[in-house]
Amino acid sequence: MTQPVVADNKPMKVSLTAGESYMFCACGRSDSQPFCDGSHKGTGITPQKLTPEESGDAALCCCKHTSNAPYCDGTHKRFGAEDIGAEAP
Repeated sequence: MTQPVVADNKPMKVSLTAGESYMFCACGRSDSQPFCDGSHKGTGITPQKLTPEESGDAALCCCKHTSNAPYCDGTHKRFGAEDIGAEAP
């Protein structure tokens, strides 16, 4: 299986609506970060469905290596600008 690409080395703040379904990009290749645009096809990585119970802002992971997907857990701090757009080691 392919490793996810580091889309960014910081999370993205998004406003989510309770009960609405979102597809979180898990591969890092989407041009619609942090959401899926279908770029994962052929990677073996699938997006993650997110349906929040409450409306509000959330920090979604863009490094794609969080242990709390789709939410940021601070893992992005180990990636620098040179890692953006590349598969992480």
